[in-house]
Amino acid sequence: MEGTDKDTDQQSALGWDRLKARSCQLSSPRRRKARSPSECHYTTAAAAVAAAEERFGGIDVLVNNAGIGYFAAVEEGTDEEIRRIFEINVFGLSDVIRAVLPGMRRRRSGTIVNFSSIGGLRAFPAVGYYAATKFAVEGLTDALRQEVAPLGITTLLVEPGPFRTDWAGRSANETLPEREIADYAGTVGAQRAAFRAGTGKEPGDPHAAGRAVITALAGDRHPQRLLLGAPAFSMAVEQLESMLAEVRANEALAKSADFDAPAA
Repeated sequence: MEGTDKDTDQQSALGWDRLKARSCQLSSPRRRKARSPSECHYTTAAAAVAAAEERFGGIDVLVNNAGIGYFAAVEEGTDEEIRRIFEINVFGLSDVIRAVLPGMRRRRSGTIVNFSSIGGLRAFPAVGYYAATKFAVEGLTDALRQEVAPLGITTLLVEPGPFRTDWAGRSANETLPEREIADYAGTVGAQRAAFRAGTGKEPGDPHAAGRAVITALAGDRHPQRLLLGAPAFSMAVEQLESMLAEVRANEALAKSADFDAPAA
């Protein structure tokens, strides 16, 4: 989050201090029913936003960059890990957006930057649940853009490819060995191993990515989405061209489902 005061170091310190002071407790001796993770997320997000707005008078830019990976076949996924990745990648993002929007609406200005992934445009073996969260971010951001545009608020959807962050390192859990299914060794297993082996060798420069996002936002009218990195660009073009070709190839069949469709 960026406040109207440009002293970001002070802002960060203040925001996290307030966040810790007002953090949501998952259980309380005075309450028999524990709060859900989503309820806790929204409470802490609202506290952080309130602290920032109190100190700086408003939030100009929100950047939702938090996210984790999870390496598992769809069949191998566990309830705990599936819910964990959705809580962080989707519900946490939604909570912060909802906390920030009232202030942006009052001021009729603001920008919301949501980090998706090339995995929000196309999926790969071993990261089906990760892709599902990023597809959700894509859809949510597309709807949000249309809802807030008349209010002077803009959105930017950022879709990075492989970058030298900790995404495929410690931040990503994976299927336990005892849950691995041998039938998926050549697809999921191979992709999982490739992700781990490539950690720290990715072509994307996080600092260059940050500069690209700032550049995109600097213009009078910034783009709706921004791919980051040559691999992401190539994979996106390949995916979209493939989808368009398939859509066109099945045009007659698609249109045949209408009530007034001409007889075949």
